Amino acid sequence: MLAVRDLWAGYDGAQVLRGITFEMAAGQCLAILGHNGAGKTTLIKALMGLLRLERGQIILHGRALHHASVQQRVRRGLGWVPQERGLFPSLTVQEHLAVVARPGPWNPEKIYALFPRLAERRRHGAQALSGGEQQMLAIGRALMTNPRLLLLDEPFEGLSPLMAQELVQALQRLQEHFQKDPKGAGLIVVEQHIARALRMADQVLVLARGEQCFLGSGQALDAAPEFERWLGLRPDIP
Repeated sequence: MLAVRDLWAGYDGAQVLRGITFEMAAGQCLAILGHNGAGKTTLIKALMGLLRLERGQIILHGRALHHASVQQRVRRGLGWVPQERGLFPSLTVQEHLAVVARPGPWNPEKIYALFPRLAERRRHGAQALSGGEQQMLAIGRALMTNPRLLLLDEPFEGLSPLMAQELVQALQRLQEHFQKDPKGAGLIVVEQHIARALRMADQVLVLARGEQCFLGSGQALDAAPEFERWLGLRPDIP
């Protein structure tokens, strides 16, 4: 579904990512892990076309994206939920979903089925929602663009353990939906909570100082002797 080949990217005057290469199959969830400053958010922004690409290729469902604008990438199937959420305080939940709607299977009724809390608050403004509800709305808004690949940057940041668990369950249902999508869809999640990420992910990409140091299954990462050097203390992973 997605192929990233020898990706080099950065900001003005600063090279951040060097030689990132990975592939994803349809229906998969890829977790991107690494210490602060490793390049995780930079990789998400590079995929979305929000920063300078030095070289490399981004191929989504056989179509090259690396020279496409942000708008073209959205039309071709990339959806993005930024770490800051980027909600509009003056718009209601219902209006957030309506304003970005594009043709496809995702509609407000499906969003409300995925996130029942939003159905209860559909007429509330974004500023009246809790942090967890705002994150659900940000994800729901991205789904209304009917993406074939959804990028989530730190979706659990600042959430209570109970709300984070509720969101994990919703994302697991979302992944099940993507696995049944005949056109092929997938999920990329940047996450600091290692155990949570490994429970969700089919594949894990670990970055260190802008370079790729591991790509494989969560089980293989857990068994890697370099785990603590890459990520710190090894968590208990049920």
